[in-house]
Amino acid sequence: MNIWIRIFSLLTALEFFYIFYLETVAATSEKTSRVFAIPMETLKEDTVNVLLKNQGVYNGLIGVLILLAAFIFPSVMAVAILMLYIIGVAVYGGVSSQPKIILMQGGLPMITFILCLAALM
Repeated sequence: MNIWIRIFSLLTALEFFYIFYLETVAATSEKTSRVFAIPMETLKEDTVNVLLKNQGVYNGLIGVLILLAAFIFPSVMAVAILMLYIIGVAVYGGVSSQPKIILMQGGLPMITFILCLAALM
């Protein structure tokens, strides 16, 4: 696995750990409110808070999977599949809520996926 795939995999994992932080540790913060365009009052609702934290754990575990696929059990194919999955989720998020999600959440994975394709060819 080349260094560029590892660098962009790491950046993608860090992005997912940041999302984890926003959705779990800082779930009711002004930063989370701004990033996700959710009013503070809504973030403080128990149901929304629990759902957001659940989503945060999911995103944190995706970050862990990326690190495993890129560094612990290095596999270009595994990284490519994870990136394709993330791109799909980003596209769904962009279509269902805010179009900017496609590039915000899917930008680094798109670059990583292209690097993986190039390595696999």
